[in-house]
Formats: sequence, C-alpha cells, structure tokens
Amino acid sequence: MKSIMITGASSGIGAATAEVFLEAGWRVGILARRMEPLEEIAARHAQAVPLQADVTDAKAMSAAFDQFGHIDVLFNNAGLFGPSAPIDEVSLEDWAHVLSVNVGGMFIAAQLAFARMRAQDPQGGRIINNGSISAHAPRPGSVCYTTTKHAVTGLTKTLSLDGRPFGIACGQIDIGNAETELLRQIKKTQPDTPTMHVNHAARSVLHMAELPPEANVQFMTVMASKMPFVGRG
Repeated sequence: MKSIMITGASSGIGAATAEVFLEAGWRVGILARRMEPLEEIAARHAQAVPLQADVTDAKAMSAAFDQFGHIDVLFNNAGLFGPSAPIDEVSLEDWAHVLSVNVGGMFIAAQLAFARMRAQDPQGGRIINNGSISAHAPRPGSVCYTTTKHAVTGLTKTLSLDGRPFGIACGQIDIGNAETELLRQIKKTQPDTPTMHVNHAARSVLHMAELPPEANVQFMTVMASKMPFVGRG
C-alpha cells in the first residue's frame, strides 16, 4: 500500500486531498495542529493516521514522521494567507509568522521527508509542494503570502535537483480559487469571484502522486476557468 503524508490536513485543500487519497486506497498520514478534525477523518477511514503537530515545530514534526514510518509521497500543503493589506500596514510580527509557516514549515516537512526517502529501502519518493497562483501573479494586498509562495517555487526547484541522485522527485501544484472556507470568505466581499470544486485540485495531486518514478509533473496549474490569470488588464 502506497503512503502519503499530508500537512495542513484538517480543512480545505488538505482535508479534501486526504479524502481522495483514502478513497484511492492509500495509507494517509493526516497532519495538523488540531486533532479533532483529523480524528473525524480517521473514524471514516482505517488507513488514515492522525498526526498532531505544528509544522513550525521541528521536534514535533520529527516525532510525527517517526510515528508514520515509510513515506512514498509528501504533500507539503500547510500554509496561511496572513494579513490582507499594503506593505506599510503589515506588522513585522505578521510578516514573520506567515514566513515561519509558509516557508519554514514547508522546509521542515521537506527536510524530514527527504531524509527518510533517501535512507529508506527502496530509496526514493516524491514531494509535492502546494504553491499557488500567487507564485506567479498576486492578489492585491498579499505581500506576505505572495512572497512566501515565490519562495516555495525556489524550494521546489532545489529539491528536484538535489533529489535526483536519490530517486526523489519534486513537483509543485499551483491552485487557483478552489472552493474552500478561505474562498468563501473572499466571496463575501467579491461575490463574482470564479471558483471550482476543491476536489479538482485534490484529484490533480493524486495524478501527480501516482506517476511512476521515471515521470514527474514539475509544475501544474489547476484553476477556475474564468479566473483573470492569463491576459492583460
């Protein structure tokens, strides 16, 4: 049975992706700070392994990886948007917090997964980083989130290069306007925002994960069709 660890699995894209992988027969480590929603998923699926940790806590993350054991795929998903404001209205505390989760947390998870994939037998695995449309084109007032998502692209490229000798592939999925609680909040003030069902993103992650070792999706963009992503304003 193939195994995947999903960070930020208690809600949104992470929870939807966990459900899709569980239905496909994978063993799924569902990791988040809040245990209750993870236990709800585990109550429905025997292959779900609830793991409580804050992605910025290296010690807790290491313990979670040890508890989970062999790992074929990491979906490096946990993140937060942070304040929506121009840069001169963003506090240094908020900036540091978003950076610690979206970059620091992704680094910690990737480091732990990489080490296990390199050491395990058979060697190798796959890391899928959740980038964002914001890794290419930002929303207004998103300096914290957008900066961190550009950093994720650098992490993805470096992991791809450094993982080659060890059979570790790395790819990035850039998701635009999946219908999650975050998007529902945005639609309260921007009701015409185009969206898509979150399962379209989740199934895209499954496609990336199920490729054979000799194939890799380096970058995938999956988004609501009517998003104003391509073209001129």
